[in-house]
Amino acid sequence: MAHRWTNDLTHDDVTPERAWLNRRQIIAAGGLAGLAATGLAPRATAAPEGLKPNTWEEITTYNNFYEFGTGKGDPAENAHMLTTSPWSITIDGLVDRPGDYSFEEVMEGMTVEERIYRFRCVEAWSMVIPWNGFELADLLDKVGVKAEARYVAFETALRPDEMPGVRFPVLDWPYVEGLRLDEARHPLTIMATGIYGRDIPNQNGAPIRLVVPWKYGFKSIKSIVRITLTEDEPPTSWNKANPREYGFYSNVNPEVDHPRWSQATERVIGSGLFARRQPTLMFNGYEEEVASLYEGMDLTENY
Repeated sequence: MAHRWTNDLTHDDVTPERAWLNRRQIIAAGGLAGLAATGLAPRATAAPEGLKPNTWEEITTYNNFYEFGTGKGDPAENAHMLTTSPWSITIDGLVDRPGDYSFEEVMEGMTVEERIYRFRCVEAWSMVIPWNGFELADLLDKVGVKAEARYVAFETALRPDEMPGVRFPVLDWPYVEGLRLDEARHPLTIMATGIYGRDIPNQNGAPIRLVVPWKYGFKSIKSIVRITLTEDEPPTSWNKANPREYGFYSNVNPEVDHPRWSQATERVIGSGLFARRQPTLMFNGYEEEVASLYEGMDLTENY
């Protein structure tokens, strides 16, 4: 199983994003081959320079996880009911090695790193979160992706006895999400298993969730039980519920407003009673890394 980080990594160790984006090339050159082979991650993180991570309390008590209720504090209050061990993920569709993988089998051989990412909710609030996780691309390589695959679909656990929120038709349960394959393979896209070096708490998507930092938070699906490779664009929960308001891509874009509110600015969680607002950055500040994925696309139509 991959190394689980302890709190020996401080924010003084943060390095610029471009440094760790070259990790694969460095490993290929042999410089970090020993670390990669043991599953130990180099001390490199993806950090929004100059931004201070939110506290553990802020991250774990103010969030959305509608399976446990629609209030911001409901997940922290109710998610203790979720059984996260044992846990397994069904990986199927256009893959070479489909099957039901235990959490331990998923983690075997994975390089777990700290990734400090901006997090932007479609509701126009934001945080900075120090995740621990591994690149989704590594898991896709592990199971083998067939040539005809173009999308990756994800599904959240559906357990009415443990998830009181699913008793209400807020969405068409179970929660489902999806990415284009090139988005899924991008080095910024991770499967997160921890926060601040600790196992990820239930209310934040235990034991394993997706994190795609240039997209609105609802794309980063929690408590994943199925990953399916497919040729066709998969359905996604919020797009099914209201396609006018929630597109398939849902990239952070200050120039494309939600029909009911502006996306030009965001409220920074943790900045006091009168929370300050700051300008929203294109692709949540990761434009240089991901804009090429959407070259030639009209982002007002493909929102």
